[in-house]
Amino acid sequence: MTIVSTEVEIFNSFPADKLFKIIANFHKLAPKAAPEIYKSITIIEGDGGVGTILSHVYGDGVPYATSKQKLDAIDVNNLCVDFTVFEGDMLSDYLDSIAHRVKISPTADGGAVYKHTTMFNCKGETKPTEDVLNQTNEGYKKVFKAIEAYILDNPDAY
Repeated sequence: MTIVSTEVEIFNSFPADKLFKIIANFHKLAPKAAPEIYKSITIIEGDGGVGTILSHVYGDGVPYATSKQKLDAIDVNNLCVDFTVFEGDMLSDYLDSIAHRVKISPTADGGAVYKHTTMFNCKGETKPTEDVLNQTNEGYKKVFKAIEAYILDNPDAY
């Protein structure tokens, strides 16, 4: 099995604890903030904690329709969330799964850094292209900026 990883960092003015709370509610926020990317995100098993399985239905802005993801870890003290895509057409024919780690770190100016690491677990030797890796990171930036704009427009939401 081949593993290919990519990483993106996005600096933000939200305090780290607030940004973590926003990310913890991604399943509620993403369809509101970026409906062209996320039509819906539904909890199909669990209570939102570790072990929860979510069904994602994607919008017209992405080249796939569905995925299922499992929440693997939530570390509130270190502001970190791990989850794995284990099913859906997002995996194509060459991926076994896609593991994600989102880490929020405070900055000296009171803001935070959103760091998203993605590990593509390939079934064989076929790997995601550099274009796929770049599109992945650009997608995270686009969704992050959409959520940021949504929160700024709806300051009482979180």
